Amino acid sequence: MNRGLAERFDGTFRHWSLWPCLGVLVALSVYPVLQLVPMAFSTLEIVGGQQTWSFTPRRNLELLLGDAVLRDSISNTLVFVVVSVAFEMVLGLFCAIFIACMPRWRGTARTIMILPILLPPVAIGSMWKLMYNYDFGLFNQMLRAVGIAPANFLGSVDWSLMAVVAVDVWHWTPLVFLILFAAVESLPQDVLEAARIDGASMWQTIRLVILPLLGPALAVAALFRAIAAFKAFDQVYLLTSGGPGTSTELISLHLNRVFFEQNQLGYGAMLSLTVICMIAASLSAGRFAAAKR
Repeated sequence: MNRGLAERFDGTFRHWSLWPCLGVLVALSVYPVLQLVPMAFSTLEIVGGQQTWSFTPRRNLELLLGDAVLRDSISNTLVFVVVSVAFEMVLGLFCAIFIACMPRWRGTARTIMILPILLPPVAIGSMWKLMYNYDFGLFNQMLRAVGIAPANFLGSVDWSLMAVVAVDVWHWTPLVFLILFAAVESLPQDVLEAARIDGASMWQTIRLVILPLLGPALAVAALFRAIAAFKAFDQVYLLTSGGPGTSTELISLHLNRVFFEQNQLGYGAMLSLTVICMIAASLSAGRFAAAKR
């Protein structure tokens, strides 16, 4: 009897103990998103120290449809996310398998691999901006040393976006490595040993045994990095501030410019809602496609 009451109380306590966390989540995320809805159909101005709202849905919609920078920022963001996450997944997987197979110095190699994610983004942006410098940067000094003309990595429309992608890959590949390294370390050794006994080569073992077993970890790592890459701001802002022109203008930079530089709070709210709806639609489409398989 007492044991049953104790179990019931324990279950009830676990249930009610989640409510404070849920309340904080609603207060800090759901409520601000809901506040975007009335803002998206209004124009907000500061008159005489007071905030005034005027209902102007048509004006905000016209701004949205006529925003040429928005189209560039969406395309740049998609390229940035797809290319950076793809390179990070490939490099992270390779490093995880390679270091897991090292007979010695595994701990040292793992420590060296995670160093980039310990650095603050501001320091990384400043460091890479110096390395990309046209006159005295490390990369152009190396090009000059072998007789190749220097490249304007951050000032060229052709190079700037890929230069920003390279910084993101360098910074966040260690995170993918950590996720996949833990998954590789937890692989069942009897399955790998059976593959070796059956005469499978290293490539066959990776392709037919390791990769299928790493499927959930690969999905988690790709999802985490795609979400973070879509929100990338600080490093890109420090490196190029969206330039030259709009060649590195990501959606996060465009939102920051609309809200804080142009002070268009109403249109910024509509732009934010549009981005949220696009992300939700993409996730729903991906989930529907996965369910059909």
